[in-house]
Amino acid sequence: MAPWYAIHRPALAPMLSQDNPMTSFTLNTTTMRKHQQSTRLAFFIAGFAMSAWAPLVPYAKARAELTDGALGLLLLCLGAGSIIAMPLSGAIVTRKGCKPIIIAATLLACASLPFLTVFSTLPSLAVALFCFGAGVGTVDCTVNTQAVIVERESGKTLMSGFHGLFSLGGILGAGCVSALLALGTGPYVSTVVVVALVLGALYWASPNLLTETGEAKGPAFAVPHGFVVLLGLVCFAGFMAEGAMLDWSAVILVDLKNMASEHAGIGYAAFAATMTAGRFTGDRLVRKFGPEPIVIYGCLASAMGLMIGTLVPHWIGSLIGFALVGIGCANVAPVMYSQIGKQTAMPESLAVPAVSTLGYAGILTGPAFIGFIAYGTTLSFAFMVVAALLMGAAYLSRQIFNR
Repeated sequence: MAPWYAIHRPALAPMLSQDNPMTSFTLNTTTMRKHQQSTRLAFFIAGFAMSAWAPLVPYAKARAELTDGALGLLLLCLGAGSIIAMPLSGAIVTRKGCKPIIIAATLLACASLPFLTVFSTLPSLAVALFCFGAGVGTVDCTVNTQAVIVERESGKTLMSGFHGLFSLGGILGAGCVSALLALGTGPYVSTVVVVALVLGALYWASPNLLTETGEAKGPAFAVPHGFVVLLGLVCFAGFMAEGAMLDWSAVILVDLKNMASEHAGIGYAAFAATMTAGRFTGDRLVRKFGPEPIVIYGCLASAMGLMIGTLVPHWIGSLIGFALVGIGCANVAPVMYSQIGKQTAMPESLAVPAVSTLGYAGILTGPAFIGFIAYGTTLSFAFMVVAALLMGAAYLSRQIFNR
């Protein structure tokens, strides 16, 4: 296999020869460190931008006078934008590298977010949310591709820490918007502040995003098969729980627990806080206990958290349950993405977007699925269905690691 610097910086390869090993080691280490830092910042951008939408959901629902079923239909547009964009972005990454895709997708998300606070009809909100979903979904998929490359070439476990920055962005994004709303700032101005912060972070991250992937070119669409399907299914269940927290935690607190709309973002913040803590300690836990118990018990803990958060009458019980969902989900996706870098069923350049598309279908179409079930039954019952899927993911995880 070609040396790391030859894969990612071909122009440096002639200079970093064995004739000067100390120079090679210094430049190689410095470059890897910069790529790790840019990857962390890109994950932060993805989490910050996506979570900024969570506190705004009740406002959009009230402004457009949507029922639970109509809100579920609207949220389906978020997933549709992402599911369509992810495979396309994966194909482009294999040719152009991660940097231009992350930049373009972030700009699309930033351009779309303010419109979600001013449109008041279902069709206009659907178009804006489709574009927003395409932006955040593409950033998520592409930054995971970069993370797999950077983790493999560094020779150490980094994935949970990378995803921890996504969760930290989630805390600050939801918390920032919730704080602005509580202080009387309107939804539109709040999104303008979010856009300014995201663009500032992108400015700092962009110089060291990867422009080469070291992978062969692949087809425009990658259908997962073999072992990759199992990884994607576990990600689907875990991400569906995340999607439930992103788009429905505020609705649960407002509609079922009688919390004021301007404070409802605290539900997602509780989830994101425990997820962040779990991910920042995840690499160490995986090295100590192994990946299997982390995933299995994590899925079961998330299922229990959904039950507590939905069925306990008081809003404090909901916050405890949402926090437990965060702890359980924390390292499910990072462990699955690390396995992508180790499997041989599909080339890495195809496996990452394939698993991302299947997995993120949970976080992006799952909320719409919850809305449809809630329309026919109740919102509490819909959350129990998600809890059952997480229990199934725990069983599936055992089969994965037994193989």
